Amino acid sequence: MKPAISFSQFDNTNTRRVKKVEHFLDSVDLELSPDIEVYVSAREDNKMIACGGLSGNVLKCIAISPEKRGEGFVLSVMTQLLNAANDRGRKELFIFSTPKNRTFFEECGFRLIEECDEKIMLMENTQNLEKYKNSLSELKKDGEVIGSIVMNANPFTLGHRYLVESAASQSDHLHIFVVREDASEFKFEDRIALIKNGLSHIENITIHEGSDYIISKATFPTYFIKDKGDVNELHAKLDLNIYRNHLAPKLGITHRFVGTEPYCTVTNNYNKNMKNILEDKNGSSNIIKVIEIQRVEYDHKAISASRVRALLKDKNYEELSNIVPDTTFEFLTKTK
Repeated sequence: MKPAISFSQFDNTNTRRVKKVEHFLDSVDLELSPDIEVYVSAREDNKMIACGGLSGNVLKCIAISPEKRGEGFVLSVMTQLLNAANDRGRKELFIFSTPKNRTFFEECGFRLIEECDEKIMLMENTQNLEKYKNSLSELKKDGEVIGSIVMNANPFTLGHRYLVESAASQSDHLHIFVVREDASEFKFEDRIALIKNGLSHIENITIHEGSDYIISKATFPTYFIKDKGDVNELHAKLDLNIYRNHLAPKLGITHRFVGTEPYCTVTNNYNKNMKNILEDKNGSSNIIKVIEIQRVEYDHKAISASRVRALLKDKNYEELSNIVPDTTFEFLTKTK
């Protein structure tokens, strides 16, 4: 008689079972994603034959042993994962995977959002992208130059304010997208409040709450990417392709403004990818001009959010007051 397959569910506090998942993933040439909260595993004859995990609203580390592939078993694994997500009230889900798995996930109700370089794709199980695009259309403004900025602002500095002021002065209207993921030191609600307070004097801007369609580097999965040297490049390409092909057209965006990056190599490379992708005349009819604005300085050093966080840690309030708006300074020092 064929051995019965049993499924089980456990969270990331069960270190013994998490270790077994890690070993199984390693056997199929995948890595364990450290941010998984809930796991599902399948066993047959006391041997792990499949697993998957849930991190926020993203399904990750879905793996099936070679002998079980091609049997439709992936549907059973996905059902268990979807049930685990549903039990936690998470119905709107995403999957990052390699494009070769597209058909499997389409059979489970997921739809392709974007893919790049035949190495990575993003899918969702709702029509939320279309709904989000329609909501953006309602905020479209007329003008020859419709600018945009994507910022994390962790926290909002005089450097951010200078970037917005410069971009707004060159635009008929400026759209600002605030990265939503709470993977930063300051919570999204605080970051966007500081942005709104610090920009209240500028009239021709719209501040957008970030969405799942602006991909944070902090939540970008890497467990199935073989060459880790590709990670930053693939993140940039996927994020920028979604922005260019889906979001920007709905707002009629013609320009994207970004500050120069003197310190961080990853961000500097992202900016180079931005220029290559958004200004690529062969990639799409929607060409977006990338404008770099020189980073503003204080005391011969570029103002950055990381510098603010370091000064705050050192309780150097005098220097801090010179590189953040009054509204940010008040917030940062209210509990000192």
